Formats: sequence, C-alpha cells, structure tokens
Amino acid sequence: MKDPQANNPLHGVTLEKILLHLVEKYGWDEMYAYVNIRCFQFDPSIKSSLTFLRKTPWARERVENMYLKSLREK
Repeated sequence: MKDPQANNPLHGVTLEKILLHLVEKYGWDEMYAYVNIRCFQFDPSIKSSLTFLRKTPWARERVENMYLKSLREK
C-alpha cells in the first residue's frame, strides 16, 4: 500500500525545524516581511514563535508556505 504522505514535503518535519531553517536562510527581518506577525519583529525567538504558531493556524500556514518556497529555491 502506498504511503499517502510520500509526496508531502512537510511530512516528518517539525515546526521547530521549519523555523530554524527559515531563520538561518532568511533571518527574522525577512521572515517578518513575508509573514507579518509580532513574534518575528519584536524580540524574536524560536520559543515565542513556536508558541504563537501552534495557536494560530493562519500564521502557521504562511510559515509552512514560506518553508516550501525556500525548498524550491535551492
């Protein structure tokens, strides 16, 4: 039986790994420009961002889309 998640690039990737990748590639300022949320602008940290994104589906979706876009740019 074929794995339904086989073609999902987010499968098995934690939100923390996504954030670490984006911070390394773009930095907080560029992430804030793409996803306008306070936790990326004022005293940004992985911990505060994880807390906010886990509670806010629309913001998490934008961050995941930014991550997918960054993978296509390689």
